[in-house]
Amino acid sequence: MNSPTVASVGEHALIERVRARAGSPPSWVTVGIGDDAAAFQSERGTFNVVTTDSLVEGVHFRLDWTAARNVGHKALATSLSDLAAMGASPRAALLSLAMPPEFSVDDFDALIDGFVALGTELRTPLVGGNLTRTTGPLVVDTTLIGGARPRRLLTRGGGQPGDQLYVTGNLGAAAAGLEMLSAGTDRSSLSAAELDCVARYERPDARLRCGVIIARSRVARACMDLSDGLADGATQLASASGTGVVIDEARIPIHPGALSWSTRTSRDAVRLALSGGEDYELLFAVAPRRRRGFAGAMGRCQPVTATLVGHLTAEPGAWLQRDGGPVPLGRGFAHFQRG
Repeated sequence: MNSPTVASVGEHALIERVRARAGSPPSWVTVGIGDDAAAFQSERGTFNVVTTDSLVEGVHFRLDWTAARNVGHKALATSLSDLAAMGASPRAALLSLAMPPEFSVDDFDALIDGFVALGTELRTPLVGGNLTRTTGPLVVDTTLIGGARPRRLLTRGGGQPGDQLYVTGNLGAAAAGLEMLSAGTDRSSLSAAELDCVARYERPDARLRCGVIIARSRVARACMDLSDGLADGATQLASASGTGVVIDEARIPIHPGALSWSTRTSRDAVRLALSGGEDYELLFAVAPRRRRGFAGAMGRCQPVTATLVGHLTAEPGAWLQRDGGPVPLGRGFAHFQRG
């Protein structure tokens, strides 16, 4: 039996479905889903940290590849990654959906369930949002409100020449996973490591706990999340800090599945890690005198690890250090590329 569409159910019924799935809000939420706006108590002694992200069907996901529940998960995870990069803890989430009228209610419910499940796991209640009709593709827009203590807030602009750059986890997985899906690869033919790449693309992990631990330990000067690749992140962090940057190619931690896929397809695994994007790992700038403290703080982030991949320089420019010498680092993915 086919699922009814969102147009056939109507906006008010859809809001009730969201409210039922979101469950009871925390006690500090005064007004939640269903009113003109949400209202909740501020957390004393913290800065409010606010971020927003949009996922667009055909750009960030395709429903013929990816289950709607995973789209909901990814929508929240991408915004949580922004808070992680600032060292902020989430407080509340808003979710807005622009939906074509033929979008099925089953997929609507699944998307909300995926969003709420991750929010429940990471203590990020859904407190409001908006539903609207569109003649274009499905658009999923997330706004998060978080909090960070004074002098515990990380930004991109705090790095200094000589700072060491560390990246969490490994890179290139999401880009390889996207390539696998784009190529129509049968998932049953993929190795466990390659399947993990697909999972990393469809259901990314926000390094939220790690970002908060490092920020509270005050062992990093700057941080950025890697939504558009290591090259983009390193270049933007250096630019914001008024420095140059060098990345050591031999040190880049490439995901085993990305290496396997690259071998299959004669692709450049390093380029996947540098320019692929959507890994949502964290890039930290750490003063050399703080490296032991940073290592100790990362020990509390297990099983997440960090790898030294480069350093900031006094001289401007972004470079990739290879055996044959430095070459321009290049940039990662950008939505609006110059022709």
